[in-house]
Amino acid sequence: MSFEDRLDMLVRRHDELRDTLGAGKVSGSDFAKFSKEYSDLTPLVETIQSYQKALRSLSDLKQMVADPSCDAEMKSMAEQEMHEIQHTLPELTRAVQVALLPKDSADEKNAILEVRAGTGGDEAALFAADLFRMYQRYAASQGWKFEVMSLSESALGGYKDATAEITGRGVFAKMKFESGVHRVQRVPATETQGRVHTSAATVAVLPEAEEVDIHIEDKDLRIDVFRSSGPGGQSVNTTDSAVRIVHLPTGLIVQQQDEKSQHKNKAKALKVLRARLYEMEREKLANERAGMRKEQVGSGDRSERIRTYNFPQGRVTDHRINLTAYKIDDVMAGDISEFVDALISDDQARKLSELN
Repeated sequence: MSFEDRLDMLVRRHDELRDTLGAGKVSGSDFAKFSKEYSDLTPLVETIQSYQKALRSLSDLKQMVADPSCDAEMKSMAEQEMHEIQHTLPELTRAVQVALLPKDSADEKNAILEVRAGTGGDEAALFAADLFRMYQRYAASQGWKFEVMSLSESALGGYKDATAEITGRGVFAKMKFESGVHRVQRVPATETQGRVHTSAATVAVLPEAEEVDIHIEDKDLRIDVFRSSGPGGQSVNTTDSAVRIVHLPTGLIVQQQDEKSQHKNKAKALKVLRARLYEMEREKLANERAGMRKEQVGSGDRSERIRTYNFPQGRVTDHRINLTAYKIDDVMAGDISEFVDALISDDQARKLSELN
């Protein structure tokens, strides 16, 4: 099937769904399924129609220019319009190609964000807290809900590790490239001689999994309950409400103690465990499809240094796409759209090159 035939087929399918839904010929689960398909196809078909309209206009204009009976003024106007369409056509073509790329099934899912202090002691924990707040502000700018699930604070107010659930439209699609090691270069608050130190924090962004995505057998879990404790070991409450879940087949361990209710802590811990297991399955499938070839962007490799935040020079550099922005204050305030958009574009370009 040619590229043009595929586009025509998608437009026809969109029209069929519109007519079927408009005539009230389906109900129940079929109505929901067809409505979703129609909704998913609509932006794609709008892009296709813009592309096809440009092609038709270009063809008509070429005929006009080639027509010997066309007067000079009309021919000049047609040539100018042809030039304008030819200038925009590559952009329209790429937009259609991008829209046709296979979708990541997790892109529309919510996400579990995990930030952990790495090398660098107290300064790493302070940086982890800065990153966590950066993502919280970015989520707010996108209209997403950011719910803190757990925090483990350091003595100086940093975060040894922090977990949040981010819910909203297309969360994972935008956040998935943030996984990896983030490095900071700055003078720590504890440094008396003004020397720049380097420390790091690890970020993991996991697609939130539903029970239909990952089913966990009770027999595969060991659940321990214990008394919650805060920074320095002080008691948070006097009941055994904290929960630690061990997934026996994989050895994954999730601990949750921020809620006073054992039931709520267990529910949150299971949500994080399900997300981690789901991401493990996704990585396994991706490796099989790619013949064990690790992708440059979005590999999710948590040992990979992906970005450096250099405070003395006021710059942030993403090493995967060689993008540097001299606006570190804006970035730490949550303005990371430039990096998010560039990483998505780079990923799309790579996928397009693999299709050719």
